[in-house]
Amino acid sequence: MSFVSNTIKPLFTKKSEFNVSFIICGTQKGGTTALDYYLRAHHEICMANKKELHFFDDDQNFKLKKVKYTNYHKNFSPKKNHRVIGEATPIYMYWENSIKRIHKYNPKMKLIIILRNPIKRAFSHWNMETEKNKEHLNFKKALELELSNLKSKKLYQDRVRSYLARGLYSNQIKQILKLFKMDQLLIIQNEKLRNFPNEVMAQISTFLSIAPFKKIEHKNIHSRKYKIELTKNEIQFLQDFYSTEISILEELLGWDLERWKTN
Repeated sequence: MSFVSNTIKPLFTKKSEFNVSFIICGTQKGGTTALDYYLRAHHEICMANKKELHFFDDDQNFKLKKVKYTNYHKNFSPKKNHRVIGEATPIYMYWENSIKRIHKYNPKMKLIIILRNPIKRAFSHWNMETEKNKEHLNFKKALELELSNLKSKKLYQDRVRSYLARGLYSNQIKQILKLFKMDQLLIIQNEKLRNFPNEVMAQISTFLSIAPFKKIEHKNIHSRKYKIELTKNEIQFLQDFYSTEISILEELLGWDLERWKTN
């Protein structure tokens, strides 16, 4: 598809007159930092001055009847060459009320979601929290405690111990689709972003209606060797937990996720 960038008018005429037009809303440990890095290199994209603004998942921002979106907008510095304005806060997809708040702010918002094998995502999440000294249980015990809470209906959202819950993608997507149309969502497989970044960025340029990206090289960000590896018992535990979820996701998105089922 041919694209002439100069024919598109800017989204704003003054700094105070704009809405954020797209958000990378999920998933945590899915490759959002790498995607944020790639997007910042495009001359038509204005990204927030930092990754993860946590505006829509912060209840304090929504206690007043009139939300102070100026506090949100101060994180952006759009220029005349920018056609779209975006940010990346991957907890939005998971955190209750975030999507509703985003829709109220801008019902035309475009949402980008990166999905990673939930087994690998959960282990990566646990490793991150242990490195931050926020998790003190071993991986299996942390999973068992979270599962116990889920089964006993003590379902609460936790920013740290949500290794299992964040990987239940299908329900999160269904909740998003109650407010946003499917053509407002771009859902990407983490493996494709890693292995075929230029193909994915071409998808994104079409999705955001901007000029094509220049050729990029894959960027490893937050990639590190874990101190321990998943045990066979832990892998089986996670495969059993996510078996039905992955099948539902296959039907919902039309993806072949056989690899995820076998880790």
